[in-house]
Amino acid sequence: MDWRQILVLLLIFIPLERLLPNRPEQGIFRRHWVTDSVYLLANGLLIRFLFLGLLALALAVIDRTVPDTLQAQVGGLPIWVQLPIAILIADLGFYVHHRLFHSVPFLWRFHAIHHSIEDLDWLAAHRVHPVDQLASSSLSLLPLFALGFSTDVIALHALIYFVHSHLLHANTRLRLGPLEWLVASPHFHHWHHAAEHAAFDRNFGGQTLIWDRLFGTLRLPAPFPARYGTSDPVPPDYVRQLAWPFLGLFSRKGYPAR
Repeated sequence: MDWRQILVLLLIFIPLERLLPNRPEQGIFRRHWVTDSVYLLANGLLIRFLFLGLLALALAVIDRTVPDTLQAQVGGLPIWVQLPIAILIADLGFYVHHRLFHSVPFLWRFHAIHHSIEDLDWLAAHRVHPVDQLASSSLSLLPLFALGFSTDVIALHALIYFVHSHLLHANTRLRLGPLEWLVASPHFHHWHHAAEHAAFDRNFGGQTLIWDRLFGTLRLPAPFPARYGTSDPVPPDYVRQLAWPFLGLFSRKGYPAR
């Protein structure tokens, strides 16, 4: 992530979190902000490199298996038609990925890194293990390339997701009104991170509530959660967090403690 993107995030979310905080006592330099800043600066390049390699292989397979006529029909739709369809398809891929990484013990070890955050804010969106992020990006974006959505639509979707993912983790009580019936909000995603047993394995969607409503995994109590985090023994620093999921990879220890 380059300095311009970081500057935009700072200019949007620091004022938002100061003006409408969910936890007023939580400062900008909260616990483990250094670790999450390392994720912010280091993870993007690594994940982009891995994803582009995977995308090149996937496009070779797509070229041989997906009919050109289908791609031409999808890519020929107006952008305003393509975009909401692309968001729904990508969010279904995100939902499948997210639910798998909660359900399969050795996958949970990678996702537990993200759930180890105890103080949510915009920066927390970046504490994601590269294996977890690569799987998420692949299941969300590769179907869009396969079906022939235009590059403009995929880029626009990526931009919307980029901003939205930071909003979901932000330390803000901002609500979206009637849109919350359909659109994921900070309230929705904070309950996904809640350290409460009743909230485990709920609210998997990344941008919408549609798939959670359809598959019965939606939970939206009125207040925001009191606590976040996981009881899994995730180490506090970046390097050890990258290594931790591979230690005892096939063990069920700590799952599904959260």
